[in-house]
Amino acid sequence: MDNNNQPLSPNHLQGHVRPPNNSSASSFTDGANDIPPISGIQVFFREFLVESRKLWYLAAPAIFISLGQYSLNFVTQIFAGHIGTLELAAVSIQNSVISGFSFGVMLGMGSALETLCGQAFGASQVDMLGVYMQRSWIILTITAFFIMFFYIFAAQCLKLIGQTSEISEAAGAMALWMIPQLYAYAANFPMAKFLQAQSKMMVMAVITGVALVLHIFFSWLLMLKLRWGIVGAAVVLDASWWFIVVAQLLYIFSGACGRSWSWFSWKAFQNLLGFVRLSLASAVMLCLEVWYFVALMLFAGYMKNARISVDALSICINIQFWVMTVALGCNAAISVRVSNELGAVHPRTAKFSVVVAVVSAFLIGLVPSIALLISRRVYPSLFSNNAEVQKLVYELTPLLAICIVINSVQPVLSGVAIGGGWQAFVAYVNIVCYYVFGIPMGLIMGYKLKMGVRGIWYGMLIGTVLQTSVLLCMVYRTNWNKEASIAEKRIKQWGGEPIVRENDVEN
Repeated sequence: MDNNNQPLSPNHLQGHVRPPNNSSASSFTDGANDIPPISGIQVFFREFLVESRKLWYLAAPAIFISLGQYSLNFVTQIFAGHIGTLELAAVSIQNSVISGFSFGVMLGMGSALETLCGQAFGASQVDMLGVYMQRSWIILTITAFFIMFFYIFAAQCLKLIGQTSEISEAAGAMALWMIPQLYAYAANFPMAKFLQAQSKMMVMAVITGVALVLHIFFSWLLMLKLRWGIVGAAVVLDASWWFIVVAQLLYIFSGACGRSWSWFSWKAFQNLLGFVRLSLASAVMLCLEVWYFVALMLFAGYMKNARISVDALSICINIQFWVMTVALGCNAAISVRVSNELGAVHPRTAKFSVVVAVVSAFLIGLVPSIALLISRRVYPSLFSNNAEVQKLVYELTPLLAICIVINSVQPVLSGVAIGGGWQAFVAYVNIVCYYVFGIPMGLIMGYKLKMGVRGIWYGMLIGTVLQTSVLLCMVYRTNWNKEASIAEKRIKQWGGEPIVRENDVEN
């Protein structure tokens, strides 16, 4: 089957045909086509390889998409670093704080579709996917309008929270030029989740790859060659994101998604309030994670030598986020696998998918961590010409390596939460671990104990370790049969048809 032209059936990923079912999932036992109980090491490794192929079929293009889209900001900051320290600080603050805020809100609200579209697709309720996407478009566009005022008054907001006047003015000027990107986020994320649920990753990867190539060329042209500075950076970022949006729209409107897109429908305006609640739960969960790292940047801006601290920390965080895009690819893949399998009533398969994803993400995180430790005397010069910045990056590298390993596993666990629809609970976990423990510990170690940027990062790392540990325990103790039951109820709640079961037809 050509997955670029037709929706990929969840049965294609599973390698078997799901029988029809009809009764309430609350009374089922593991589906007949679920994986059998695993007994013995040989059986475990065989099933591990089978599930790895299914996971990486989704994860490989998803990783490329995450790398490509994150690299848009990454490339911009590299060019800004070769213009000057003020420009690098301004672009870093704008991307991390202002765009980072809107990115977290929009991606988080769009992530509600990962649960709904993924489970509906797994249950063969394909017709509802387009309706869900349109509802999300409406909600995210309205949200973008209100967030736009943060962009308009960005300079004042940054000064209010204690950033230096020089950096605030430069970042605020860039933010005004970045408003088109905000609306691109509102259009893009619902489309991305819509396509992702159908395993249409390859077309998204191609579009992202073309956008990245164009972005590199025009960033060089406008920022360095034509000397447009941070204005050029904003213009190219806006254009790159809108290129992605328009290309994906053309693909969807072309009819390549089959029954999942049947053009615009008035159903999109139904049950908007309930959809808003689910979107807000998703947004809070993800934003609390994104803002945690934004807070690290802000606290660095309060140090005595703010420009050096912000520049060095922005380099480290950007490397961490760049590596985390691999884990975010696994996040997308495991979210699809869990939601599809729960929607198809295959709880054991969903559980085993989680095991494979967590092990794979941990091993992947080790590779860049070791590479950074080996090359820590060399790589800082790639991002800045300033000797002080290079020295601080060198000193922060061991801490960066530890964070990369931990933050390779954490997004995968968040993907499991999204696929299972646990966003509200994880939001509470994030509040306690990050904001009750992590940030206060960071402030105490950074300022009270006079450990500087390293102290802030040490304290916040404690919060990350605690949050990851809680999610691991939660996943370990999950009743996957119950989660599959909840998935069917959720599909009915949002307009899908009940799943038909073979044994009920016979009865």
